[in-house]
Amino acid sequence: MNIELSKWIITLFGTFIIFIGFLMLIAPVKARNTLKKAGSTNFINYTEITLRLIPAIALIICSETAKFPVTFKTFGWVMLITSLILYAAPRKLHHHFSMKSAEILKPFYFQLLAPFAFLLGGFLIYSII
Repeated sequence: MNIELSKWIITLFGTFIIFIGFLMLIAPVKARNTLKKAGSTNFINYTEITLRLIPAIALIICSETAKFPVTFKTFGWVMLITSLILYAAPRKLHHHFSMKSAEILKPFYFQLLAPFAFLLGGFLIYSII
């Protein structure tokens, strides 16, 4: 994966995070229900994990040219390692964790967390332009 492609992937990832922030703000119940589905089936579980690997690798590749190289490299490696751990963990454990998280995170909390999604998405995009 070259640097230019990695930058596009990070831009799309940042945009996706911002979109999720709007979902959390406007439709927190829908966001919570989506969280409950994490790891619920083999397809959802392994698709989610595989899709996490793509921006993780892009973050690592772009880290040297990003405005915050240590942050990018660290974030990328954390995403990569946690994705690999989730591959090895039983799917039901992943689903159980997402269900417990959704139980704790009431819709109001999703709305409180939405601005952080905007900041993270904006930070990712800003850091590579």
